[in-house]
Amino acid sequence: MTDRYDFKAIEAKWQEYWEREGLYNVKEEPGKPKYYALEMFPYPSGNLHMGHVRNYSIGDVLARFKTMNGFNVLHPMGWDAFGLPAENAAIQHGIPPSKWTQENIMEMVEQLKILGFSYDWDREISTCDPDYYKWTQWLFLQFYKHDLVYKAESSVNWCPSCSTVLANEQVVDEQCERCGTTVHDRNLEQWYFRITRYADRLLDGLDDLPGWPEKVKIMQNNWIGRSEGVLIHFPLEGGETVPVFTTRADTLYGVTYMVLAPEHPLVDKLTRGTKYENPVKEFISETRGMDNIQRTSEEHEKEGMFIGAYAENPINGDEVPIWIANYVLMDYGTGAVMAVPGHDQRDLEFAQKYNLPVKIVVNPTEKNDDNESTIEAFADDGISVNSGFISGLPTPEAREKITEYIEEKGLGERQINFRLRDWLISRQRYWGTPIPILYCEKCGIVPVQEEDLPVYLPKDVEFKPTGESPLKYHDQFLNAACPECKGMATRETDTMDTFVDSSWYFLRYTSPQEKNHVVDKNKERYWMNVDQYIGGVEHAILHLMYARFFTMALKDMGMISAEEPFENLLTQGMVLKDGAKMSKSKGNTVDPKEIVNEYGADTARLFILFAAPPERDLEWNDEAVEGCYRFLNRVWRLVSTYEGSIKGLTPEAYRVKDEREKDLNRVMHNTIKRVTEDIGERFHYNTAISAIMEFYNAIQGYCDQQPRNKQNLQLIKEAVSNLVVLLAPFTPHIAEDLWERIGNAPSVHGQAWPKYDSAALKVDDVTMVIQVNGRLRDRMNVSVDTSEEEIKDKALSRERVSKYLNNKEIVRTIVIPGRLINIVAK
Repeated sequence: MTDRYDFKAIEAKWQEYWEREGLYNVKEEPGKPKYYALEMFPYPSGNLHMGHVRNYSIGDVLARFKTMNGFNVLHPMGWDAFGLPAENAAIQHGIPPSKWTQENIMEMVEQLKILGFSYDWDREISTCDPDYYKWTQWLFLQFYKHDLVYKAESSVNWCPSCSTVLANEQVVDEQCERCGTTVHDRNLEQWYFRITRYADRLLDGLDDLPGWPEKVKIMQNNWIGRSEGVLIHFPLEGGETVPVFTTRADTLYGVTYMVLAPEHPLVDKLTRGTKYENPVKEFISETRGMDNIQRTSEEHEKEGMFIGAYAENPINGDEVPIWIANYVLMDYGTGAVMAVPGHDQRDLEFAQKYNLPVKIVVNPTEKNDDNESTIEAFADDGISVNSGFISGLPTPEAREKITEYIEEKGLGERQINFRLRDWLISRQRYWGTPIPILYCEKCGIVPVQEEDLPVYLPKDVEFKPTGESPLKYHDQFLNAACPECKGMATRETDTMDTFVDSSWYFLRYTSPQEKNHVVDKNKERYWMNVDQYIGGVEHAILHLMYARFFTMALKDMGMISAEEPFENLLTQGMVLKDGAKMSKSKGNTVDPKEIVNEYGADTARLFILFAAPPERDLEWNDEAVEGCYRFLNRVWRLVSTYEGSIKGLTPEAYRVKDEREKDLNRVMHNTIKRVTEDIGERFHYNTAISAIMEFYNAIQGYCDQQPRNKQNLQLIKEAVSNLVVLLAPFTPHIAEDLWERIGNAPSVHGQAWPKYDSAALKVDDVTMVIQVNGRLRDRMNVSVDTSEEEIKDKALSRERVSKYLNNKEIVRTIVIPGRLINIVAK
């Protein structure tokens, strides 16, 4: 062996061996505990970045660790392959999206294999493969049969750059999440999934996920946005009513005006034939030219107008003027708002702008405050005032009492509302899963027959510079026979949101070759749910919530057994350089291929796992990469030194004969304990690696201190063997090679994880610090079973201590067993 290990040769050798032996291919073993480890699958952009390397290295350590602990581990990989980048590449470079995607997948598979990840490549899936999207389409049809799919015209978020609709969750600060372009409104007929039907279950299920980060659960909780309140009916002349939802029924006495969405159907009825009709129409026309995002933005000017009509406050008979305003939307709530300017800041600002009255009906205390010129609305709980029979009651009691009255008198009813909206899945793009729907002039909307799936995405399409979907102009795709009347029909040209593809991929991994069903029920029952899911927190709302919705819906349809897809969730931090997230535009990227070429895959893995705990951001450090490389070379040299001496030793119980051997043995078992707990219980990979490095130092220290002819070679072999096994999940290639070189048959990754001996962890003697008045004066070794009185006596009798106590009175003596003794004197 040489002083520097040839990582290129070693890594190539063992990667070829693992693939040849099918080491990571698994099947169901009912008598063995299973473990499903999964990292979020990537978009095949063609190149891995350091964020990928970190994500997959975290998962790989866990998968290898669980395998060595006796679990049957499923650790698959695949490709979230549909999406805009491939389509944009086709437009810009004239490359078919399928060709561009497949070439990228091949490149990334090679990169993943070079990094030594333990994936079962026989289970590889790609969402753009017809064998996969056939089942995505089939699931759409099942949702359609169970009334979980519908088509509706509505105002949608339109990205002009991407030429497609965006879900609400994909709009951030009025901009497209993907490209940053300002998003506009459009009225389109779109396909929706009824995710709102599962709102309560999605919310309640969060309580059953103790293995999820609290911040992710809070984000989903807030997005679902459950509100308990009352639907109150405000009477109009002629017998109609305006329903209004409120969570603050206790402020009903403070209503001074009502606001309807300009699109509300009552607006036309109430203004037709009046002097307000034309001005209202003009206002509505102006409002329609605005985006919903603008209308609801806190920064946008709130504008409105009185429409000449009044409602009646059902609690006290007050006349309530009806206004329309740009900030109220028809598709949010009931499209009507009861305005209480004394206790809602937006209502107050609107009232002040249009000189509308303000009533104070809640005070922080029981003091009656009728100051209607308030600058800031009091929106907190307090004491009801000026509120008839609820005056003097604290807000919770007042809210309950007036709600009971409203229900008793038939003025309204309790209701639960959600912020969550149905999931818009239509996309006006080509590179996605075709929606399996036909339009027939005679039969209307007709689902494609299951036996006719998949609806293939044509490859011979011509892309428009405008970004418009070429499916609209592909006659062979567009025209089809209606399965009901056999007449001519046209296909739906929208494709599905790519989040549909990724909402069930983890299920397909359990039986990816299944031809007759979306999943094999027995295999799904064996593997699901995912024991550990790993990915970025940026997916907290979109992907994770959609995956939960799909899992619950499929369970209800009797297709799967799992209620929740992911038992535990780890959201890893970003990889930073110079304090910022790596990006090409900032010029601060690090190419994993360059690191692997210069230092090897094991060094890249070791650094990315050692530099920071997985859930925290990691700052790239070239010197630390070099340091990890040097450490692996030191391990290599240690084994090189002893390879010939320990290779032929037969396995037998080693014995420790002196204190140095006892110390090394103690460090070894303590390291096994620390690494086991850091990987298996806490994801503290950085401290696990630190413990391994300390263990190496202890082995090297023992070898350096003892003459070669007096060294306990059996102990050294045991220590080196454990060192190699503990390194194996982190640095699989060098561990595999060293395992073989010290006389073992491969593979180290099939070895049982070492167990620590509690007895070996016991310490006979400890070193205690002696302080006088808090300052270090001496140290002494004492037996661990020495009493406090004996410790005091021994400390006081030591020469270096007594000289600091001459002519002083000892006030007290503090003993912290095993650590220090502090003598307080004056």
